[in-house]
Amino acid sequence: MSKVVKVIEVLSQSDKSWEDAAQKAVTEASKSVRNIKSIYIKDKSAKVKDNKIVKYRITAKISFLID
Repeated sequence: MSKVVKVIEVLSQSDKSWEDAAQKAVTEASKSVRNIKSIYIKDKSAKVKDNKIVKYRITAKISFLID
């Protein structure tokens, strides 16, 4: 039996790090998607205020198996 993988694109942000933003993306996606297999970070950016990074942002692709 062949497996089919679907990919969705998500945006996420964190006050801590890009890694934390990625984990938040997976955590949120897992609320409505099962069988998540990978996350690909497509783009990173940050919001700056008073010369300090205040938000770490990612655009990511999350892959999961379709039942």
